[in-house]
Amino acid sequence: MHLKTSTHSFHDLTSQQLYAYLQLRSEVFVVEQNCIYQDLDNLDQGSLHVFIHDQNTLVACARIVPANEKYPDISIGRVLVAAPYRKQELGHVLMRYCIDTIETNFGKQKIVLSAQAHLQNFYKKHNFAPRGAIYLEDGIPHIHMERNK
Repeated sequence: MHLKTSTHSFHDLTSQQLYAYLQLRSEVFVVEQNCIYQDLDNLDQGSLHVFIHDQNTLVACARIVPANEKYPDISIGRVLVAAPYRKQELGHVLMRYCIDTIETNFGKQKIVLSAQAHLQNFYKKHNFAPRGAIYLEDGIPHIHMERNK
């Protein structure tokens, strides 16, 4: 594997990058998870997009949504690793890169996310703590999690 991490504003994405990004999100969140939901939610345009490529293939991604766009605090969302690349710790590489990107560009601050409930332990390894009860989001159990400064 030859991995490369990168961060992009929405407006800096080429049409090929945007297509690969949206295709991977659809592949995982809609097809694999069998969840019909509106992925294109008008938050991408103002967000930072974090990519991990293996050679020229997008294999993991996430987005960083600014404070007061979705939540009062900055948030990380649409976190995913392509199926063939799972079990290789790429999710942890991706989360560390997202946190570092936030701290470098916006300073140390509280970060929030809406985690699929079965992934709480994954996010706990990055110092996120659950807040509140489990709730359904698009028919999938989720929990609000926060990482303090």
